[in-house]
Amino acid sequence: MSSAVAETAIALAGASAWPRHPAVYEINTWIWLSEVGYKYGRDVDLSSVPSPEWDAIAAYGFDAVWFMGVWERSPAGMRIANRNLGLLEEFRRALPDFRSADNVGSPYCVRSYVVDRHLGGSDGLAIARRELLKRGMKLVLDFVPNHVAPDHPWVDGHPEYFIPRTADEISNDPTSYLEVRGTIYACGRDPHFQAWADVLQLNAFHPSVRGAVIETISSIAQQCDGIRCDMAMLLLNCIFERTWGGRAGQRPATEYWVDVISAIKNRYPRFLFIAEAYWDVEWELQQQGFDFCYDKKLYDGLEHSNAEAVRLHLCADLAYQNKLVRFIENHDEPRAAATFSSAKHRAIALIAATLPGMRLFHEGQLEGRRVRLPVFLARRPKESFDRDLQVFYTKLAEALDRSVFHEGQWTVCERTGWPDSASVQNVLAWSWLKDDERYLIIVNLSDYSVQSKITVPWADAGGETWHLTDILSGATFERDGDQMQSPGVHVELGPWHYHFFRCLRSGKRQG
Repeated sequence: MSSAVAETAIALAGASAWPRHPAVYEINTWIWLSEVGYKYGRDVDLSSVPSPEWDAIAAYGFDAVWFMGVWERSPAGMRIANRNLGLLEEFRRALPDFRSADNVGSPYCVRSYVVDRHLGGSDGLAIARRELLKRGMKLVLDFVPNHVAPDHPWVDGHPEYFIPRTADEISNDPTSYLEVRGTIYACGRDPHFQAWADVLQLNAFHPSVRGAVIETISSIAQQCDGIRCDMAMLLLNCIFERTWGGRAGQRPATEYWVDVISAIKNRYPRFLFIAEAYWDVEWELQQQGFDFCYDKKLYDGLEHSNAEAVRLHLCADLAYQNKLVRFIENHDEPRAAATFSSAKHRAIALIAATLPGMRLFHEGQLEGRRVRLPVFLARRPKESFDRDLQVFYTKLAEALDRSVFHEGQWTVCERTGWPDSASVQNVLAWSWLKDDERYLIIVNLSDYSVQSKITVPWADAGGETWHLTDILSGATFERDGDQMQSPGVHVELGPWHYHFFRCLRSGKRQG
């Protein structure tokens, strides 16, 4: 064990547990280090990031940083990608002056679960983790359970871990299979799309694969505080069987994630598992041990649906809500600034940031970047930042940097309207409570003006006057506690407008 790794292990001995509702910041590690180096006029890796850069991240009050893409990338996968006309077109869309050297390989085509030397290696990661720890932040890394690169050590050492095919099959469907040193393997796949041509499919049903995966994650768990598991739902027995049928062998009696997560949690009880998940299997994955699962249903609702559909989703069981990852962009989704109007962007950012569960923010989101960059690329185009949006996110981060939003009680608020107006259907509202800290969030999720009355769920609100301060706009109001309980706080909101109220007792009501 290197001195950097050993020192970090000692420092972590007294590290705190994860909060119930953590805020996580996703960083494209390769690009971020390159741009930090450009800023300071020298090469920078994870071991040599200047302190002001760590301080700038910590200033937003994040509980953890997800360094996306630290593992050793695959030269074989890179060569395959550079022959893929569809990918090359995507590269040029994002980076008009793209050169082949800009493709450094996919971070999800993993050659080895060792930190890439270009990024500083294992010692560099340990130093970065220690810097995060000093500022009260944890570290999240990636794990790709479904597939590995064609030059991963398991390909030569354990060919039985994969799903082999025959020459006839590769001739009939050449894009779904790859020949490596005379053996034909199935490429990794999502059953709804074409196979990924640069990776080989692991056989989740093979008896030895799960043991090998547990040892791999055990090694990762010594280097970070949690992992984001790529396309986690593909390893569910029912989905894997539906994708591969008899080619994978007999379906095991136990679930992949139950075996893997329980083994790791026995060794590292505080280690966090985050599932990238789709297809409405979030609850199932939670039951199998995941601490948090992507809330794609919320994202899709905010993008395409209406407030009532979103509200119904938020009325699901609280145990389920508390284990969802809320986001309005990440490296797989389009940039929020390019997808939503400025007003809607702010409204849905407030929604995602003030719900229970994990809140995920993407590097560049806070500045209003508009280009979604393919994860293969080592650089990105220059963009002008949205200063007003930065101010909004700075205020939002300051407001959320309180224990009530990480350990408090969240409750959906009832809202009512008037018989001659259906606009109340466009209103969302909830509250946060911890000790005597109280917050009320009200959002108009539509491009129409609305009126509504919001009932606070605080049994002790009556008999007093309350001072409501909107901590984003600075507006202040005095409200009677009895009326806040019934008929409710009256609000009028323009299109995509919102209130983020801090609610303080002003004293007993007179008379």
